[in-house]
Amino acid sequence: MPMNELAHSGFCAVVGRPNAGKSTLTNALVGAKVAIMSSKPQTTRRAIRGIVNRDDAQLVLVDTPGLHRPRTLLGERLNDLVYATWSEVDVIAVCLPCNERVGPGDKFLIRELLAQSKAKLVALATKADLVGKTRLAEHLLSIQAIQVDDDGTAVDWASIIPVSALTGEQLDVVAAELIKLLPPGPRFYPGAETTDEPDEAMIAELIREAALEIVWDELPHSIAVQIDEMRPREGRPETKPLLDIFASIVLERDSQKGIIIGHKGERLKQIGSNARQQIQTLLGTPVHLALHVKIQKDWQRDPKALNKLGF
Repeated sequence: MPMNELAHSGFCAVVGRPNAGKSTLTNALVGAKVAIMSSKPQTTRRAIRGIVNRDDAQLVLVDTPGLHRPRTLLGERLNDLVYATWSEVDVIAVCLPCNERVGPGDKFLIRELLAQSKAKLVALATKADLVGKTRLAEHLLSIQAIQVDDDGTAVDWASIIPVSALTGEQLDVVAAELIKLLPPGPRFYPGAETTDEPDEAMIAELIREAALEIVWDELPHSIAVQIDEMRPREGRPETKPLLDIFASIVLERDSQKGIIIGHKGERLKQIGSNARQQIQTLLGTPVHLALHVKIQKDWQRDPKALNKLGF
């Protein structure tokens, strides 16, 4: 093996229906928050790379949006991103949550995987902490019995592993199995990195996460976030730095503005407060976060708006 090669090095896509636990699992395996989390479906809108480093291995996890029936141009682009990711990875980890039955949506996803990718498949029975032993055993058997072809051929899983990202149960087993399936190769990222996401992109996602937790029921998919400017506060002593961040929460209609601002601005203040705490943890420095709301009419269906927002 060449000196610059590791025993195992490569990419693993983490896929599943919306709200299958993909982002939570990715963060748990990486040991750092690289993807925003929500109990709501269709939260992830980017292919987020989380990096797991070992002395002789580097596993790059790619957390993808949930494959879904698109109703907007944004939805179409997110599905295209998922398909493109499948063609570029060595392994695909399919998240099949234990608290839900294996259904037509799962079978459709697996059928698409088999048609679109030659990567090795690992089934992860996520959210194992939510069920008892009997239900878990039933779920594992149902995964093993999944058939996607008319001839009744079962899926050729490299392995089927129950896991809980919340409790950490079996995380080490999952990491070891995914790494084992990678080819030898170079280290794609420096050893200390946990993601290749730029700070601005991660900050925008943290703001969106804070907003979703407060206004999901009223605005489930209409929120985007744009970082307008980031700059150190002038005149501050080196021992007391402060980073000013100016960001826009982008909505689709004027009628949505009052929803996110709330009575006397209380909702917007709460979003800013929650996001600021997460951003300070990410950057390791005090932050002043200034949020304002702007309208980009039907941005999910507007190609120019989507391009400007990075989709």
